[in-house]
Amino acid sequence: MIWTAGFRSAVISPYEQIRLTEPRAFADQTLHQVLHMAGGGDRLRVRLTNRHGRTPLTVAAAVVTTAASAPEHVLTVDDAEKFVVPAGEEVVTDPVDLTVRPGEDLHLRLYLPEETGLATYSHMPMETARVVDGNQVTAPAPADADRVDARFYVSGVDVLVPDDTAIAVAFGDSWFEGVGSTIGANNRSVDVLNRRLTRGWVVNQGISGNRLLRDEVGEHALARFDRDVLAIPAVTHVLVHFGINDLGLPGMVGEPPARADALVAGFTELARRAHAADLTILAATIGPFGRAAYAGVSTPEGLAARREVNDWIRTTDVFDAVFDVARAVEDPDAPDHIRPDLDAGDGMHLNDDGARAMAEAVDLDALAL
Repeated sequence: MIWTAGFRSAVISPYEQIRLTEPRAFADQTLHQVLHMAGGGDRLRVRLTNRHGRTPLTVAAAVVTTAASAPEHVLTVDDAEKFVVPAGEEVVTDPVDLTVRPGEDLHLRLYLPEETGLATYSHMPMETARVVDGNQVTAPAPADADRVDARFYVSGVDVLVPDDTAIAVAFGDSWFEGVGSTIGANNRSVDVLNRRLTRGWVVNQGISGNRLLRDEVGEHALARFDRDVLAIPAVTHVLVHFGINDLGLPGMVGEPPARADALVAGFTELARRAHAADLTILAATIGPFGRAAYAGVSTPEGLAARREVNDWIRTTDVFDAVFDVARAVEDPDAPDHIRPDLDAGDGMHLNDDGARAMAEAVDLDALAL
């Protein structure tokens, strides 16, 4: 038996991303959070992170449960119910015997008694955290609890699985994280892909706004590859979707988009590093964003680079397989645009049907899970 990721959440620093999502701190409050599990097992442990924190994080009580289990299971670190996560570090809780199935929701409650400072968080997980005053880990959050569409302090849940379990990582941007899909409905493209699989699973390491080549929202892909892909226990495959933010976000601040040759070099390096680790790598073509509602995102230069890079992705042999997301979701009459019925409404993200089309573009034989 081995430990591997049943759930993963890529996290970002609140200090660098204040203009995108309002960060927050906590004091004498309980965080109620839902973690949608990609995979399952009969034993689990939770990874809590204070990676970007500037002060120690005190957790006075922590419990997990599923809809099917009661009472709650108390989480400890080194057998202590109260523990501290040092600034810049992560802790892994002691294992608990709790059966969780693939596709099931795990409910995590953390009581934070002291001022935390700005929290390390995932800023657009398409799930809602609930915040209540005081120590409320033994009860569900009330209907009037403060609701925040973010996830705090959680970087993963490990489950104990047989040695031959195959794990893939969805490594990319908002099209994996799920922006545009219905909050709380678990209709992200990665969720849909997991529902198609009969063995193994895919853990979601998408960060909305993340780039292949440059730090912006979180560290860029090449900088975070080791931590967010190679460090996943039992990983065998990686799926990548990058490029939209390299081509579109610079225009919001008056900068030119990334060059096509620079993106090709970045993708080639990702493939080299995946193969050096004996991973199978599947690459997505860059999705359309010609109707992006955000000023400066959709430019002739950026769209031309997208077409050039996509032609290369479709014909290169540096990847083990390609899933043609662009063709799956584009408007046949305007290929630089998302098909209207798949558009979340901003011209840059996919709705639930679009996320399904993205997931269905993956050839399960190529994925081999």
